[in-house]
Amino acid sequence: MTSLLLAIFLIALNLRPAVTSIGPLLETIKNDLNLSNSEVSLLTAIPVICMGLFAPLAVHWFNKFGQRRGISLLIGVIGILTLSRALFHDYVSLLITAFIIGVAIAIIGPILSSLIKEKFPTRMASAIGIYSLGMGVGATLSAGLTGVLYVLIGEQWEFALAFWSSLALIAYLVWFIVMTPQQERKVSTDKLQVTFRSPWTNRRAWLILLFFGFQASLFFSLTTWLASAVSELGFSVIEAGSVISVMTVSQIIANISIPLLLEKFPKRSFWIYFSLFIGTLGLVLLLTGNVTLVWPASILLGLTLGGLFPLALLLPLDETTDPKETNAWTAMVQTGGFIMGGLVPLAIGILYDYSGTHQMTYYVMLVLIVGMFVVTSLLNKKALHTQG
Repeated sequence: MTSLLLAIFLIALNLRPAVTSIGPLLETIKNDLNLSNSEVSLLTAIPVICMGLFAPLAVHWFNKFGQRRGISLLIGVIGILTLSRALFHDYVSLLITAFIIGVAIAIIGPILSSLIKEKFPTRMASAIGIYSLGMGVGATLSAGLTGVLYVLIGEQWEFALAFWSSLALIAYLVWFIVMTPQQERKVSTDKLQVTFRSPWTNRRAWLILLFFGFQASLFFSLTTWLASAVSELGFSVIEAGSVISVMTVSQIIANISIPLLLEKFPKRSFWIYFSLFIGTLGLVLLLTGNVTLVWPASILLGLTLGGLFPLALLLPLDETTDPKETNAWTAMVQTGGFIMGGLVPLAIGILYDYSGTHQMTYYVMLVLIVGMFVVTSLLNKKALHTQG
């Protein structure tokens, strides 16, 4: 099972760089292609919205191709389209690749969650931790190194973006070796006859969808706009990139720590409230406008993002009993959740064009945190599951 966890980790590495590699080069691409803030923010908004709109396809994709071939095809699509960015120097091509990559990521997510439910029923928190750690590392590497690659390659942003296709090649090879046809056959035939109530008629599923949406909105808003926001305070491009790197490193620490802590202290709501509290504190520090406080704020916000994501992934797994039911719940939750996660950063871009300042950006993020407090309280009326 260790090899399967490695494969899950490597696949997860590919589920963020196509989005987060844009952030460090946002101003560069905007200036080079003569775009507005709202136009350039579409490059990160579109794949995230696609992650939501096309997540329901995961159920049909799973039934048609299974886990092994289905994920292999999707990782191949991500790799090829990411590599193709080296060939183009126009806005429309970037939008098209962002769209198709977003669809591929949308389908992979629920299938991986159902795989974890099937293969690690007694160690879900740890397996989800590996999954979310992979995404955190992918986001960190792409956010922290894309700017460096841009300089090393000779200030050609197309090649800096295309570099991340190398992660897809590694993941493809390991996944195809580790996930044998025998393992897949057991999953696809044993569970074929299971029936379950549609999550679309379940109130708790809708609450979990909202929670996932608020945390996704916070994540993509911060990864898209934090560098721009601190630049407003006088940070250079390198310093702003360092702020993002600090945030993502602390996010990885939380990605590792929270799932491990859940094994010993499994009450979900406690860790959710704790993550939200430190996130609130981080945003308050940013609202002061004090340059020195940006660094501790980025640490606190990274810990918040790293804690909330594995918790959000676990909630639909807690509510379901079968991998196919998990696939359906996760697809629904990610449908609405990622649509929210794509629209909110886009709305921030529009607000920024209108106001010329990022002060409103911080207030939007505070509203997202308040929303998660409210949803968690509603879920706790019928206490959150506590199995580890």
